Amino acid sequence: MDRIDTMNAFVSVVTEGSFARAAERLEISPQLVSKYVSQLEEHLGTRLLNRTTRKVSVTEAGTAYFQRAQQVLSDIEDMENELGDLQHSVRGLLRINAPVSFAIQHMASVLTDYRAAFPEVQVDLQLNDRKVDIVQEGFDIALRIGQLKSSSLIARRIAPVRLSICASPDYLARQGIPSHPDELKQHQYLRYSYMDNETSFRDRKRNLPLTTTLHSDFSANNGDVLLNAAIAGAGVIIQPTFITGPAIASGQLQSILQDFEPEPLGLYAVYAHRQFLSAKVRSFIDFIGGYFGDPPYWDDFRG
Repeated sequence: MDRIDTMNAFVSVVTEGSFARAAERLEISPQLVSKYVSQLEEHLGTRLLNRTTRKVSVTEAGTAYFQRAQQVLSDIEDMENELGDLQHSVRGLLRINAPVSFAIQHMASVLTDYRAAFPEVQVDLQLNDRKVDIVQEGFDIALRIGQLKSSSLIARRIAPVRLSICASPDYLARQGIPSHPDELKQHQYLRYSYMDNETSFRDRKRNLPLTTTLHSDFSANNGDVLLNAAIAGAGVIIQPTFITGPAIASGQLQSILQDFEPEPLGLYAVYAHRQFLSAKVRSFIDFIGGYFGDPPYWDDFRG
């Protein structure tokens, strides 16, 4: 028994005053209307309508049920209309998950400009470097950095992400400047916790891939912590240029091993469904898709 169908049939009979007119309104047969009402009465365990060959009258229980059922059906219609509006108009709450360092340095301007363009969207930005379950945790969009593996989620590439190898000038003066990635094994490597020990590079002169396994006595799950440690002379970092660019440009860090560029990553917008994509999600993906440029503005530094 479909509760909504039976409720709608009963309300229509009361409103129209007969099973025949209710059937016309609902565009179904009078027999099916009668069946729905009987199923509802059986489910509730009470008579809602008194039926004779000439007329239909509402019982006391039917009158009470009619008032509540009308409100329920009205609420359902309002809800469906509201959801339809949300599907086609750019408004509502947009929940976004983003990596901590990237969001702190680059998301404020994006969201400020986005809300200026779409003022009826409320934004809830949550920062987290772990891989969140966007469906389970209720996010509309997650921004992720990496080389994405295939999954049931939809991913749109937003911008390229270059990785830089760098250290402070003081550290390099003390420890020497490595000329090959394998020499990093003799250096203090400041490791990002979510990065594998096995790191991929490309020999730019010979255009050949190579892999080096790096171990570290210092790891952290936040790129800004590693950046500040490197500036303080603690060791070598391999971090995205959206983190290291300003420090390299100011001379606080020095790029090394420029002939051996780490395999690049990408910034992706990940979301759950391509079909029935809401207007607020579509608008944000389209907006951020061209926001940073290609190459992105954070690569506009010397070093």
